[in-house]
Parts: sequence; structure tokens; C-alpha cells
Amino acid sequence: MDKPLLKCAIVDDSTLQRLSIVKLIENHPALNLVAEYNNAIEAKMGLATTEIDLIFLDIEMPILSGFDLLDDLTHKPQIIFVTGKTKYAFKAFDYDAVDYLRKPISKERFLNAVHKAVTNFKLKNDDGFNDEDFIFVKSNLKKRKVFLNELRYIEALGDYVKLVTEHDALVVLSTMKAFEALLPKDRFLRIYKSYIVNLDKVERYNSKVIELDNEELPLSRNRKTDLVEALAATSRG
Repeated sequence: MDKPLLKCAIVDDSTLQRLSIVKLIENHPALNLVAEYNNAIEAKMGLATTEIDLIFLDIEMPILSGFDLLDDLTHKPQIIFVTGKTKYAFKAFDYDAVDYLRKPISKERFLNAVHKAVTNFKLKNDDGFNDEDFIFVKSNLKKRKVFLNELRYIEALGDYVKLVTEHDALVVLSTMKAFEALLPKDRFLRIYKSYIVNLDKVERYNSKVIELDNEELPLSRNRKTDLVEALAATSRG
């Protein structure tokens, strides 16, 4: 798994809402939860001495609102607003918010918001970007940047290939052979005639299938040795 990149805090006066966000954060490999606050006053004190990259911030809270908290902060981390109301959305983006999530939060919206925050962090910190860290693909007539560490696997679909990432799936006009040549061989392996897998995402395997989180991909009988060797090389690296 990728090491966590962003140190996160939650500021929300609802215990149930904090618990739901905690669960989402703990299941995301790029996030590390370091602080929880049940009001903005606690958060103001805590954030003065705690280094945070990203805050999941409620707006309507007793005494100090989420906006009041941001006005008082000297160092402003990235902000994802989390609120039950839509009426604050316009004002939220005056604070350069990464995203504005309405309660209850769906997993898809959460992942999209975090993806933006992670990308912002990497661009700001020049986090080891080089030509091998991402590729550009054309999907729906638009060019899209795909980060290799977020690419889970590629599946053949006739004259197209489907790229499945941590956040979504893209369908691209291409062949498996072309994509196999494009991807770094020490990080990706063709495991079946219609599948290429990111070796870092492999959690378990047997003679027939590979497991990635809650998904299973078929493993060709004559590629198992290649897989074992590739995983061994990855772990040594």
C-alpha cells in the first residue's frame, strides 16, 4: 500500500458525523487521521500546535463557525467543507476550499474530494513527480492525467481498454499491447490476456485469481511464475 501523504483533522460537533468521516479516512491509503475536534474552539487551540495538511470542516457549530475558525488560523491547510446545508457553498469557495461535501457523505464524493487534495499536495510539494509517475490518456475527447500509483488495473474491452483507478474508471481507445509497452515493467504485469495489474495493489493470490481489496482478477496459469518473481522484486525494491 502507498504510505499516507496527508495528515488530517476533523472538526465537527456531531459525534455520528465524525465517526462516519473517521471510517472513510481510515480506509483511504493516502490519509492519516491525527486529530478530531468537536468544536471550533478546541480545533483553534489544537491546530496551533499540530501540523495538519487537510481539515474536514463542519460549518454550523456552537460559538465559532467553521468560517470563523478559518479566519483565525495563521496557517491554513487544505479544506474540505462537510455540512448539511447547501446555502454556504458559494461562501465556502471564497476560502479556496478543495471541495464542499453535503451530509450524508457518499463514498464516491469523498474519494473525489480527497483525490483533489492529494493532487494539490503533490503539485505543491513536488512529491517525486517524474515522467514515470503519470500518463496522459484520451477519454471522452479529453486528455486526462492518470497517476500510476492510483491505477489499479487495466482491462481489455474489444478495441478499447478500461483503466480502473482508486477513484473512477476510464475507457480509452487503445490495445492491451500498446498499454503494456507504455507502463513501467517493474510496476505493472500482464496477468491474463485481458488484464494488466499494478503490482503494488496485489493483496493476495492463488493459482487462479489475484485479489485487490474487494475485487478478484483472473490469473493465467502460465503467468503465475512471472507474478511471483515480479512481486519478489517489488518487495526487495
